[in-house]
Amino acid sequence: MGKTLYEKIWDRHIVVEQEDQPDIIYIDLHLIHEVTSPQAFDGLRLANRQVRRPDRTLATMDHAIPTTDRSLPFEDEIAAKQVEALRKNCQVFGIELFDLFSTKQGIVHIIAPELGLTQPGQTIVCGDSHTATHGAFGTLAFGIGTSEVEHVLATQTLKQYKSKTMAVNFNGELPIGVTAKDLILALIGQYGHDFATGYVLEYRGEAIRNLTMEERMTVCNMSIEIGARAGLIAPDETTFKYLEGKEYAPRGEEWQEALEDWRELKSDKDAQFDRIVDFDCSVIEPQVTWGTNPGLVASVNAAVPGPEEVPEEKRRMVESALAYMDLAPGTAIKDIEINTVFIGSCTNGRIQDLREAAKVVNGYQVADGVRALVVPGSQSVKQQAESEGLAKIFTDAGFEWREAGCSMCLGMNPDIAKPGDRIASTSNRNFEGRQGRDSKSHLVSPSMAAAAAIEGRFVDVRQWPIKIGEGV
Repeated sequence: MGKTLYEKIWDRHIVVEQEDQPDIIYIDLHLIHEVTSPQAFDGLRLANRQVRRPDRTLATMDHAIPTTDRSLPFEDEIAAKQVEALRKNCQVFGIELFDLFSTKQGIVHIIAPELGLTQPGQTIVCGDSHTATHGAFGTLAFGIGTSEVEHVLATQTLKQYKSKTMAVNFNGELPIGVTAKDLILALIGQYGHDFATGYVLEYRGEAIRNLTMEERMTVCNMSIEIGARAGLIAPDETTFKYLEGKEYAPRGEEWQEALEDWRELKSDKDAQFDRIVDFDCSVIEPQVTWGTNPGLVASVNAAVPGPEEVPEEKRRMVESALAYMDLAPGTAIKDIEINTVFIGSCTNGRIQDLREAAKVVNGYQVADGVRALVVPGSQSVKQQAESEGLAKIFTDAGFEWREAGCSMCLGMNPDIAKPGDRIASTSNRNFEGRQGRDSKSHLVSPSMAAAAAIEGRFVDVRQWPIKIGEGV
């Protein structure tokens, strides 16, 4: 019997296999940041242990840091302590750190791919749930807890039970004006935010093959929002073209050897999945979440549903979401007004995301009463966006242009939303209070967020009049 891509990667990394016990698997790359690592390093000290493979460990600062002038002292004392602890720990244990003023600093799930650290066939872990992002490269990548962070630091291995597998076949082509963000939100909306619990997903089909690497990362990033352990896309020529020449990618003969190996990283034709889902892409429209989890989502031309329109087991959830979001059933999505826009995060903070948003913004002005932020996902993205003229397009339109970081994706730094703010967000979660106490988050694509900033409400970006001008 053939093997799935997941099974092939898993089998390559088994260190110890025991019946009725979790396997011990080898970890190729361990990514750490300032929030989930301090306790892990304290554990090492208490046990008098060293980091097993500092050369397989990489650190950056992203979650709690400010995205404004970094020459100024931190306003948040806890964040300042977390940053200083990471500096000290990396120095003591010999770990490479991309500090606040490094040209390589950025959101951990953006810098690793853009540097070529993320490569097909690897196992990657990080103390962050959206580690699934790296699965876009045919990499088994998933988030871990702080105790597991300590275990990987000490042993470069991890105890894990093997997951079930699910093939998600995206059939047909994406309609013009529909993005990868819309694709994954539509999937979650149809099947629910927990339908893939316990599974590793493999995304397949024509629509997936036609996506860029940035778009594939968006899809895999939100695998965790379906309850999945991880998401995978088999590497192909698009993957190889993206990686070739990256700083940490193989070169010369090693590159050719790597290509030969990577081309074998795909599910066999006779591989058996535990579940198969077929999804029709041809009917997808731009998506907007209206509730308090990513599964409560609708097309931009639809209306907010009422409890009576959903299965009985979901009615209480819908009632609670409508109350928190202060929305009435039947409200047209296009009638929902927003006062805050956030473009960024590990879901949509890459250069392609900023280009798509800038196309919409170019020549317009942010609506009165709307605060709009653009936060590049890395210093590299920031520099490139500035050199391409994208930053000027945003600032000329009235957007705030920031340093790289997680920013308003989560309420863990100064870029926090105010109580009552209604946000068009390119992030990955719209939980209650996720972006600030009593704030209301609507997940959308970068182009949809950009249009909402200009109009002050949600609009169908497919009908947006693009103004041709310099910089895009």
